[in-house]
Amino acid sequence: MTDEAAAKLDTSIPHSARVWNYWLGGKDNFQADREVGDQFSGLYPDITVVARSSRGFLKRSITYLAQEAGIRQFLDVGTGMPTAENTHQVAQAAAPDSRIVYVDNDPLVLVHARALLTGTPEGATEYIDADLRDPAAILEAAGRTTLDLSQPTGLILMNILGHVPDLDEAVSIVRRLLDALPSGSYLVTADGTNVIDGPAFEEAIGVWNANAPLSYHLRRPEELARFLDGLEIIEPGLVPCAKWRPPADAPAEDLREVDEFGAVGRKP
Repeated sequence: MTDEAAAKLDTSIPHSARVWNYWLGGKDNFQADREVGDQFSGLYPDITVVARSSRGFLKRSITYLAQEAGIRQFLDVGTGMPTAENTHQVAQAAAPDSRIVYVDNDPLVLVHARALLTGTPEGATEYIDADLRDPAAILEAAGRTTLDLSQPTGLILMNILGHVPDLDEAVSIVRRLLDALPSGSYLVTADGTNVIDGPAFEEAIGVWNANAPLSYHLRRPEELARFLDGLEIIEPGLVPCAKWRPPADAPAEDLREVDEFGAVGRKP
C-alpha cells in the first residue's frame, strides 16, 4: 500500500465495500467491518442471500451484454472489493477483448483492485480512484485511460445509488453518466428495496447508518425504476435479482426473492 493510500485508510470505520466482501465470504475486511456486518445479519439474516443474489445477477447481466448484445467495454462504478466472478472475469470469459474500467474511492479497494483485477492479454482492465458524485471526473478518467466512450458501453451501478440519500440527485448522476454514452449503451443496476421483508431490512439499515459514515437508503421498486427512464428495458424488467434470467437448473434457494431488485436497460 502506498503512503498516500495508507494515510486515507481508517480501519476503525466500517466501509460498505469491505462489509459486502465479508458477507460474500471474503477476507479483505477489518474488525469494524465484521462487527457491523454481524449486527446487520443478526437483524436481517437474508443479507447474505441478498449478496449472493446480487452477484448472480451481475454475472448473468454481464454475460448477456457480452454474448448477446455485443458490448465490449464496461464502466463499473462502485466495484467494491474484488471477489469471485468480477465484471472483467465474466465479460472476458465471454469476449476476451473486453475492456473494463472499475471505479471506487476506498484506498483498500484501490490496492486490492490494482493487484488482483488483471484481465486477458487481448482486453484491458483498469482501476480509477473517483467518486460517484463526480460523473465528469469518472468519464474523463475512463475515456483517457482505457475506454472509447464514442462506442457502446455497459454502465454498471450495483448497490451504489442507495448511498445517495436524495433520489433526484441519484437520478441526475445516472443521467449525466448515460448522457455521455452513445446509443446502444446499456445500464445494469440493482439496489436494496423494502417490499419483501421491509421492517427487518429497514431495522438493519438503521444499524448500518448509525455506524458507518456513508449511509444507505432502501427504495421502492417504482423509485428504482426512475434510473431506467428513457431506456429500452430488457426482459424480464425490474425484478428481484434472483428472477432476472435465472439458469434453468438453478436450485430453489437461488430463486428465492429477497429485497434486491435489478434491471438492464438499453439506451436507444
